[in-house]
Amino acid sequence: MALGRGLSGAGLHRKRGGGSRLPIALVIFFSVLAPLIFFVGRGLYTTPTIDQNDITSDSSKQNVHWRERLAQQYVKSLFSKEVIDVIAASTIDLGPLSLGSFRKNNMSASWKFVGVETSTDNSAISEPNQTTADVRKETPKVKEENTLADGHSQSIDTPTKQFRRQLRDKRREKRAAELMQQDDEAIVKLENAAIEHSKSVDSSVLGKYSIWRKENENDNSDSTVRLMRDQMIMARVYLSIAKMKNKLDLQQELQTRLKESQRALADATADADLHRSAPEKIKAMGQVLSKAREELYDCKLVTGKLRAMLQTADEQVRSLKKQSTFLSQLAAKTIPNGIHCLSMRLTIEYYLLPPEKRKFPRSENLENPNLYHYALFSDNVLAASVVVNSTIMNAKDPSKHVFHLVTDKLNFGAMNMWFLLSPPGKATIHVENVDEFKWLNSSYCPVLRQLESAAMKEYYFKADHPTTLSSGASNLKYRNPKYLSMLNHLRFYLPQVYPKLDKILFLDDDIVVQKDLTKLWSVDLHGKVNGAVETCGESFHRFDKYLNFTNPHIARNFNPNACGWAYGMNMFDLKEWKKKDITGIYHKWQNMNEGRTLWKLGTLPPGLITFYGLTHPLEKSWHVLGLGYNPSVDRSEIENAAVVHYNGNMKPWLELAMTKYRSYWTKYVKYNHPYLRNCNFSE
Repeated sequence: MALGRGLSGAGLHRKRGGGSRLPIALVIFFSVLAPLIFFVGRGLYTTPTIDQNDITSDSSKQNVHWRERLAQQYVKSLFSKEVIDVIAASTIDLGPLSLGSFRKNNMSASWKFVGVETSTDNSAISEPNQTTADVRKETPKVKEENTLADGHSQSIDTPTKQFRRQLRDKRREKRAAELMQQDDEAIVKLENAAIEHSKSVDSSVLGKYSIWRKENENDNSDSTVRLMRDQMIMARVYLSIAKMKNKLDLQQELQTRLKESQRALADATADADLHRSAPEKIKAMGQVLSKAREELYDCKLVTGKLRAMLQTADEQVRSLKKQSTFLSQLAAKTIPNGIHCLSMRLTIEYYLLPPEKRKFPRSENLENPNLYHYALFSDNVLAASVVVNSTIMNAKDPSKHVFHLVTDKLNFGAMNMWFLLSPPGKATIHVENVDEFKWLNSSYCPVLRQLESAAMKEYYFKADHPTTLSSGASNLKYRNPKYLSMLNHLRFYLPQVYPKLDKILFLDDDIVVQKDLTKLWSVDLHGKVNGAVETCGESFHRFDKYLNFTNPHIARNFNPNACGWAYGMNMFDLKEWKKKDITGIYHKWQNMNEGRTLWKLGTLPPGLITFYGLTHPLEKSWHVLGLGYNPSVDRSEIENAAVVHYNGNMKPWLELAMTKYRSYWTKYVKYNHPYLRNCNFSE
């Protein structure tokens, strides 16, 4: 009974004590277990900095591994495998990376990786950055929250965060300054490049494309003329479009303004030549063009019209070039009225002289091989006089110079009379008539036989006769009368003309001598026959320019890249000429060219063939060419040359001669001579 009462008393006691233990359990839970759960749970979502030197126990390693596995599972649930691979690759050498920053794709230069120096920082902030890294090793990223009186919570930055923010702001400011400096430098470079480019651009065309407004106008003297021409071009374009779209009023207005502008412009090439009404016409045309642009402008249509106009203009230019070539070659063939007048007057005077007064003095010098002999074949009295005068005026000892002139029957009297009236000082001169060379006949000379043939006459005077100026331009060059004259081919018969001479200097009648030429007779030709200046450059004036290399005879015997040389000033060794039978070689090739299949007419192609391998190159300063066709011959080369050559169509005695070169020739013309005055010659 006592035991039962004890048990029952104990049970009663427990029942009474149970009500007081519950508050104690709650107190223990909130004071011990709640903080423990809070810190454990917070540790799952924070990434404290773990230094390898602080991990010393196996339990801490297991704790880290457990957290990493849990974090990886959480990350895998948020991102795909590709994103996780990118994160792993990006952080494998750089330490922990904030996933939030990765999501925002906002990796700025201020992001710091634990334990690793940031390469983007410069030396000026490297020490503070290192301090920040050390602070982060010791202090985890913790956000402290203070409960305020109004029940709201506010985040308060730690000193470490404030320090990092200041560094980040400084870096941003510095980076912004660097970018601005780079922009300024880039702008300066672009401006400098634009300035340099503008120097190479012709500023005269600037502003001309806006033809209904005068913007960016330059100060060139002919700017107004060009503006009017541009306006007229666009007026023609819009006139065609207006006609196409049946805009009759606008079409009529454009036609009216176009005619007014044409009358105001006329033939003006500079502003000074314009009519005084031109500014008003420009303004009126600009207004109608603006109106036409508003009503008719269609980019595709305007472009097509301009392209068609350009093609038409190109065709016109090509046609005009052909006509210009034809007319220039025609002018080169003609004899100016002054020279014709001079020749006729001199011829009359010569045949009025008694026979005993027609002879030149010092005829004993004509066959003296110790003197300096010149060969000059010409039918132009004035040109021949310039060659002789310029040679004598620049010779150190004129008495040792002998001139052998050969002309045709028509000019024989005039040539004799001129040099009888104007003898070349102490020099010796002799004039001969090519028609009196009885040995020069068609049975001996192939080219003379060809010139007298019916086929050649057909080629020159009947077949393929041009019906228009442009159609005959291509072949007119080879219809020059000089190719029909034996004076042009006499150069291949020098030993026959002058059998007693050893050396002779051949001169064309379109040259001017500027220095003493006596040194040419002492030049060693090294066994060659012809001493001449070569004319070939990188790809021009070589044999393939003159000869037909599709012909097997030419292709088999000559090199197409062999260098050409110039006729006009040539030193010929007549002894070597006779030994090598140069005239016989010339006859052989001339006979093979009966049908002009090896070369066209002329003397240079057969000369290249005849003297192939027998020409000694002279210094280029002896002979400068191109004054009759090339406007860009260097002036210093001309002034330093011993002989200048007006080869080409623009001969110095013609009106089409180039003015910049003409003075080198005219200074040897005696314009005060009574015969020249009577024939109206003037400088």
